[in-house]
Amino acid sequence: MTLQLRVYVPPHPLIKHWLGVARDAATPSVLFKTAMTELGRWLTYEAVRDWLPTQDVTIDTPLATAPATLVNPEVPIAVVPVLRAGLALLEGAQTLLPLASVYHLGLVRDENTLEASCYLNKLPDQFAPETRVLITEPMLATGGSIMMTLAELEKRGVDPSLTRIISVVVAPPALQKIGAAYPGLVIYTATIDEFVNEQGFIVPGLGDAGDRTFGT
Repeated sequence: MTLQLRVYVPPHPLIKHWLGVARDAATPSVLFKTAMTELGRWLTYEAVRDWLPTQDVTIDTPLATAPATLVNPEVPIAVVPVLRAGLALLEGAQTLLPLASVYHLGLVRDENTLEASCYLNKLPDQFAPETRVLITEPMLATGGSIMMTLAELEKRGVDPSLTRIISVVVAPPALQKIGAAYPGLVIYTATIDEFVNEQGFIVPGLGDAGDRTFGT
């Protein structure tokens, strides 16, 4: 079977609501941050539905024994926020994955060339086999930052088929690059916009997610 990039836009009313709040230019920074936290929570909820490793066990209720399905704690899970905007989604993601390890990756995009460069890399030299990795990156526009992130993870032993990306807004240029290089990847996003302008911003998008989150 030929692998193909899968992009899911969950029809959840809370995702739609918080996307609308985040898009609104009149939304103050404190409320924008809340919107991003909630989007991180609900997109993560959708992304881990068929992704978390589970195990079937037998437990004792107060009355009898019963079968149960639990998340397998022996399979490692990692969250990689792409700084700095990825931190905006991290808080919501952590409420659902409290035991996941968090590895920060700091990338900055040149405003003229739109090329990404790395200023902080706290990834381990090697991830344990079968590690599930959730990447939090609010905007997938030109694809430079996410492609660098995926390359760094792959060099450290991460299986792209076990990787999920949550993003608030994505656009065709990034999706085309990801699909060509990592066809087995899965992305969960609040919306797909059609246009990236000459400055590398998604239109209508939601502006600079990092600046709006941190009030800078």
